[in-house]
Amino acid sequence: MGRILLFNKPFGVICQFSQDGLHPTLADYIPVPEFYPAGRLDTDSEGLLVLTDDGQLQHRITDPKHKLPKTYWVQVEGVPDSAALDALRAGVLLKDGMTQPAGAALIDTPPGLWPRTPPVRARKAIPTSWLELTIREGKNRQVRRMTAAVGFPTLRLIRYRIGAWTLDGLDQGTWKMNT
Repeated sequence: MGRILLFNKPFGVICQFSQDGLHPTLADYIPVPEFYPAGRLDTDSEGLLVLTDDGQLQHRITDPKHKLPKTYWVQVEGVPDSAALDALRAGVLLKDGMTQPAGAALIDTPPGLWPRTPPVRARKAIPTSWLELTIREGKNRQVRRMTAAVGFPTLRLIRYRIGAWTLDGLDQGTWKMNT
């Protein structure tokens, strides 16, 4: 059985170990050889990244047929109403097809949330709110496209959970071996 490493990826870090000359990479944070990400997060997304040293386990974690749920904390522009939440729960039509139904709920600002650098833009006349979204698929930039499709653009995106693994106990930019 392979080993699992959990990492709280900061905003602006790319999900690869090789340098690109523009952004910090996983190598700037994780000095452990032979670990590879099981999935990705966009450069402008934050939160939980699962890495493993076992290729078969990496494939199992990322394979859509295993449908591991992924939970995100999403700061959006505006305050979604029940119609927007119902649309997310039913599935949203995107350019590349319908999404599967998602778990969607308005939540308070997540406790213990670290500040983002750079900070999220703020508009005096437009409030923001937080959603918890749980999906079981992984289309490119899916959560951002889903919230935009229901009229509430994503301002900040943090992956909190993948399957049973969570960010609990992980400060931004830190990692731990899962035991």
